Amino acid sequence: MAAASSNAEETHLQEMEEEDARMEREMESDDEEGMGIENSADEDEGESSEDEKENEAEIQRLEEQLSINAFDYNCHVDLIKLLRQEGDLIPLRRARQKMSELFPLTEEIWLDWLKDEIRLTEEEPNREKVYELFERAVKDYICPDIWLEYAQYSIGGMGLPGGMNKARSIFERALTAVGLHMAKGATVWEAYREFENAILSTVQPPPGSVPSHDQLELLNTQLERIHTLFRRQLAIPLMDMDATYAEYDEWSEQGVPEKVSKLYKKVLQQMEKYKPYEDALMVAEPPKLAEYQSYIDFELKEGDPLRIQIIFERTLAENCLVPDMWAKYNTYLDRQLKIKDLVLSSHERAVKNCPWTMGLWKSYLLALERHDADHQIVSDVFEKALNAGFIQATDYVDIWQAYLDYLRRRVDFSKESSKELEELRAAFSRSLDYMKQDVEERFSESGDPSCTIMQIWARIEALYCKNMQKARELWDSILTKGNAKYTNMWLEYYNLERSYGDPMHCRKALHRAVQCTTDYPEHVCEVLLSFERVEGSLEEWDAAVQKTETRLNKVNEQRVKVAEKEATLACQEEGKTEQRRKVRAEKKSQKKGQQGNRAGEKRKAKQGDYHDEWNEDSEHAPKRHRGDADPGTEEQMETETGLFGRKGATGHRPAPPGAKRAQMGSAAVTAKKQQDDKPELRNDDCSVFISNLAYTLQEPEKKLRTLFEPCGPIQQVRLIFSSNKEKFKGYGYIQFECQASVPEALKLDRRDVEGRPVFVSPCVDKNANPNFKVFRYNETMEKHKIFISGLPNSCTQEQLKEQLKEMCKDHGTVIDVRVVTYRSGQPKGLAYVEFANEAQASHAVLKLDGMVIDGKTIAVAISNPPRRNKEASSGPMTAMKPRQIQIYGSRGRGRTQLSLLPRSLRQSGSANKAANGTAAKPIPGTDGTVVNATGETAVEAQTKPLSNSDFARMLLQK
Repeated sequence: MAAASSNAEETHLQEMEEEDARMEREMESDDEEGMGIENSADEDEGESSEDEKENEAEIQRLEEQLSINAFDYNCHVDLIKLLRQEGDLIPLRRARQKMSELFPLTEEIWLDWLKDEIRLTEEEPNREKVYELFERAVKDYICPDIWLEYAQYSIGGMGLPGGMNKARSIFERALTAVGLHMAKGATVWEAYREFENAILSTVQPPPGSVPSHDQLELLNTQLERIHTLFRRQLAIPLMDMDATYAEYDEWSEQGVPEKVSKLYKKVLQQMEKYKPYEDALMVAEPPKLAEYQSYIDFELKEGDPLRIQIIFERTLAENCLVPDMWAKYNTYLDRQLKIKDLVLSSHERAVKNCPWTMGLWKSYLLALERHDADHQIVSDVFEKALNAGFIQATDYVDIWQAYLDYLRRRVDFSKESSKELEELRAAFSRSLDYMKQDVEERFSESGDPSCTIMQIWARIEALYCKNMQKARELWDSILTKGNAKYTNMWLEYYNLERSYGDPMHCRKALHRAVQCTTDYPEHVCEVLLSFERVEGSLEEWDAAVQKTETRLNKVNEQRVKVAEKEATLACQEEGKTEQRRKVRAEKKSQKKGQQGNRAGEKRKAKQGDYHDEWNEDSEHAPKRHRGDADPGTEEQMETETGLFGRKGATGHRPAPPGAKRAQMGSAAVTAKKQQDDKPELRNDDCSVFISNLAYTLQEPEKKLRTLFEPCGPIQQVRLIFSSNKEKFKGYGYIQFECQASVPEALKLDRRDVEGRPVFVSPCVDKNANPNFKVFRYNETMEKHKIFISGLPNSCTQEQLKEQLKEMCKDHGTVIDVRVVTYRSGQPKGLAYVEFANEAQASHAVLKLDGMVIDGKTIAVAISNPPRRNKEASSGPMTAMKPRQIQIYGSRGRGRTQLSLLPRSLRQSGSANKAANGTAAKPIPGTDGTVVNATGETAVEAQTKPLSNSDFARMLLQK
């Protein structure tokens, strides 16, 4: 003990000597400068004097700013920094004191303040002032460094009476406060052990001496203290526990007891649960709010109050300006721990950190009342709340209501008059003045348009004080503040009179309401007539009927006028809209006419030029197929059945006339015929259609083969690319060698491929099966299935699926879980869960509806999909309606629908149809069909595409 005390005192004296030496060196340097070159001294003095003047001006400005707004946190911090630079102790203490009264100080500010005070402490009686300062510091935040500084400072007072016990007491309080801090708690435990080891060295007998009975007892007691500290620390999950265990094994002569070893291994297993959260905090960037929230949720599930408290404190130390976090912490303390000192301290710190949040002040007032705080304390807290500077006018209404509720609960209404009742009435009167003067001047509104405070006051006067006269005065004031036109206000007053007044005032109130209300006058008239049926005489009934009829007639006339005015305005607006539409249509037609004239002029040419154009086109015709792939193969791949629901024609077109075309076309035609004669290698029964792949997917064929090879031998992979063979279009086909592989491949539907779910569906010819759908939504109620909405979309589809299975398994047998996602694979927040029967689904709805998952409230209901509008083509009359046949080329419908036919070749009416061979001179066939002049049926003529030679023939005939 003496050794530890002497070490602490030597350290303290060494710091003081260093400070004195520094001051002496500064004085010597000043003397040397004064005795040296005068010019340099004058320059240094001038610069220092200018800096001092600037600092003094800045200090004065900050003090003026704080006199205007005492809650300016940054001004407080800047003022303390400047005063600390100046070295003015008294103004510095005053500035720190003012800030500590308004805000909890951060760990850095407290440590600077404490170190300054410790350095200036020279006499023993001043240690009590430093102790008081430490007590204030540990109340603001639970910081291991401050507690460690406090404990180490207490060691310096061991030489005083009771100093050792005081130091032990502070160490024990430190362990209670921060001993469970997983990252920094070990430092406090180690300091406590070092303190006890230092004491152990003072009680050990000198070597070679025979200890007395008292010395042995004292030695054994001290050894047991250290053993106990080791055992207590190893029973708590902390970082670097292996080092503590090794130290205990080395320190103990008998080694680590077996019981402690078992407990240590158990704690190591428990540590594995906390380690992911600690690792996440270690790598996260400030403020780490999401990581702390996950940690808090975990601790709340575990249910250890001390660990829940320490994780909340760690969170608030780094997120002290987050009101929601303070609210969650205070709610937990109010409902679970209910320890007065702990609860009130937390509420006080919350309002100091976030004074602009009305909800925290309101909770503070309720906590003070809940723990029977002194009335003066509650009143002082309320006054501080009024000066906190709320950001909304309604916040002042809410805080006044909370305080008035508190005062009302203090009144004993069995007495006709009391001090508490007079105080309540005075508070109501003051609140109305405050809302009218302070709040309206600041926000340009009272924040209480419905006069809620006055309504509560009137009801208290009528219910408890039997003072209807005062209640009527209050309601007269309410109705004169612009509330006379609202039906609900009059009915509230009427109900008050009905409950505590007399029929005369009820009748008077209803008559006034009939005359003044504008929102629902019919309802007020009905209430008046109902009242007179029960309470009134014949004369009063007649008067009520006449008054209501007159009022309703006037209201109807006003409504008719308003409707006529609105109809007139609507007609005018419709006329303006129609006029604008006509102007746009005229401009559009004029623009089209001008473009047509310009295009017509460009198209003029001689008839012989058309032969050159066709020949020139024939030279460049092969360039339409970019790449080395065969053109016919490319056409077949781009028009694979199942994507667009139609299949382009694959027959070849005869070449237009021309010398070059005749020379170059023979080989191409021969090759084309050979290709058409080959049997088609495609087999839809052994194929699957894949889609929703990323366009930027690298080596798609290799990756798809790797994914689908476990399903069976793959015959070919047909991927669809753009026309230039450069860009992958995100879909294709996989054909297996046997049909048995298809069901296995379909099981890979929505399997993730580089962050996107791949869609796998059967390969079906939609021309032969136009109504085929891979997935059909049910349009009837599914009583065995529940629909869940409002799910969090922050997790993946698989995580959400597992979470739903885990959540629903307690309510029945889960058959299937389907999570609704976007095409990117991101969940939409919707899901379907199928149970074994209806009873289980109904039970799940009752238990899960309204549950909160990751901060979001979910809605659960029996699955009842809305009916979908059926297309007209699905009805029985479809076959009776003629269908217009759209002619497409061999590649199907193109990207653009612009007509590429020269305008000089376009004809209107029947002439154009006759030229195209689709309607010229129909001839009845032998089997009843209609045949045109070329011998083709009407359907063949419509569906057969025109070749280049057909267009050339048409052109030459003009």
